[in-house]
Amino acid sequence: MVHVTLLVTFVEVADSVADPRRLAVSARHEAVLSNGDRVILLDDRGWSETGPPDIWSSLSAGEIVESARVVVGPDEPFDGYSQEYMQATHWATLAEVLRRHGVDVEGKTLSELPHEVVLGQELLTRLRAGAG
Repeated sequence: MVHVTLLVTFVEVADSVADPRRLAVSARHEAVLSNGDRVILLDDRGWSETGPPDIWSSLSAGEIVESARVVVGPDEPFDGYSQEYMQATHWATLAEVLRRHGVDVEGKTLSELPHEVVLGQELLTRLRAGAG
């Protein structure tokens, strides 16, 4: 039986124009299966910031990784929902995506898996250039 071994979020620059005052990145969240296949869990995530000239020089890879983990969830509570509810709903939704792909998994199991964040080449290039 195929099972999920790892969660991976790929982060890459989302804009094609290198504006030194703007950071825009996309985040794609995937599940890696025991047979080597991958299932996209979320492909509509990302964030942007506008800041001082050369905003990239004020960022570190660690900050990008931390932001990526937040962006793919679970979300913070709102409208009176509890943190526990938000977490349970998030993981149950991702488990349902996997079930539609023939992978039987519980949300709690997903929440306990390792989660890697992989920074794309363009993003790394901009971080290095910003670091001088």
